[in-house]
Amino acid sequence: MERILVSACLMGRRVRYDGGAKTSGDARLARWREEGRLVPFCPEVEGGLPIPRPAAEIEPGASGADVLAGRARVLAADGSDVTAEFVRGARAALDAARAAGARLAVLKEGSPSCGSLSIYDGTFGGGRVAGHGVTTALLEQHGIRVFSESRLDDAAAHLRTLEPGHPAAL
Repeated sequence: MERILVSACLMGRRVRYDGGAKTSGDARLARWREEGRLVPFCPEVEGGLPIPRPAAEIEPGASGADVLAGRARVLAADGSDVTAEFVRGARAALDAARAAGARLAVLKEGSPSCGSLSIYDGTFGGGRVAGHGVTTALLEQHGIRVFSESRLDDAAAHLRTLEPGHPAAL
């Protein structure tokens, strides 16, 4: 059975920067959870950041890949540099995915860790830009496909390519 790395906040865990969750009510995630496919994970917490914590964003004009390459930083709203924690969390997420045999991830959109379509623009003004978070960038670099919670149709379609004919992938 194909395992799926999933943002812990989507599973109701109160791990977000503000101490909250972003619980998904999607039936596919619920079914995949019942089947034992899901591997809940929060890279920011696993990287050593507390709950709650100041909001963080990747520097303006940069992406998760830039952070991994050492060309950009992740800064918290209080001005502190949390790059090391974000990179450590991304590596821990990759390790967790590999340990579970996951080739697919469903991660929280917009996050400087987990964003797969967009991330906040680095100004702490609420603006977004196209790009990947640090964890998404690392997972994708290692062949693990990442989908946001708004792209579960695409995630399910990819799951079908990984498990052709398996009814649970539908």
